[in-house]
Amino acid sequence: MKKDIHPKYFANAKVTCACGSVFVVGSTQEKIDVEICSQCHPFYTGTDKVLDSAGRVEKFKTRVAAARPVKNKKEAKAAKRATRTSLSAPAKKSTKK
Repeated sequence: MKKDIHPKYFANAKVTCACGSVFVVGSTQEKIDVEICSQCHPFYTGTDKVLDSAGRVEKFKTRVAAARPVKNKKEAKAAKRATRTSLSAPAKKSTKK
């Protein structure tokens, strides 16, 4: 390795989380402050925190519950066409004589 180009390595770098947890790791920074760690992260703790201000989760759950399984591809295409035509504006009438 070349000399004087690598950052100083701290084998006992102190990591402090916002929840108050403190642990030691190896790093090029002597002190590290983090917002979330394995002690307070929902994935590791098993607590489910859902931040939903617009009701998106409920909308999704109702849409999934209302969906019915499709038996075949033809039926799926027909259902897709029906929803597409019902949502779109009515077609213009032709004035051809």
